Amino acid sequence: MSVREQIETKLQQAFDPSELHVVDDSDSHRGHAGHDGLGESHFNVRIRSAEFAGKNRVMRHRMVHKALGDIVARIHALALDIDV
Repeated sequence: MSVREQIETKLQQAFDPSELHVVDDSDSHRGHAGHDGLGESHFNVRIRSAEFAGKNRVMRHRMVHKALGDIVARIHALALDIDV
């Protein structure tokens, strides 16, 4: 299973989102720090879930990082667009 698929699976299970888009943006960072040439190092995530209602931006990011667990440590960059 690819890292993108792992991210999607974990976020789907944790938040039952109404919208979820995970984009592997690694190729656009080729030659930059953190890109090892293998890919699966830079991701953009757009997620919408009622689970984020009443939570501030920092708390939402912490929730996503917790749901992703060790995946966060294995990638270089994770851009998050989180809302209700």
